[in-house]
Amino acid sequence: MSCEHLICAYCAGPVEEGRCPSCRAARSRLHRSQGPLTPQQLAIIAALVLILAFGLMAPHLG
Repeated sequence: MSCEHLICAYCAGPVEEGRCPSCRAARSRLHRSQGPLTPQQLAIIAALVLILAFGLMAPHLG
C-alpha cells in the first residue's frame, strides 16, 4: 500500500506531502511496514554471505 492517494482526515491534504504531524506519522508507518528488510539490509546480508562463502572456500583453493 502506498500513501500517494490517501487524504489526511486532520488537515485534508495528501498524506504523501506530510503537511501535519498526523500525515507524517501515517506516511512513516506506511513506509516502515512495506517489507521486513530494506534494500541496504539485503545488500549487507548478501555481502556477508559472499565473504563467508569465500572464507570457507579459501583453504580448499590453495
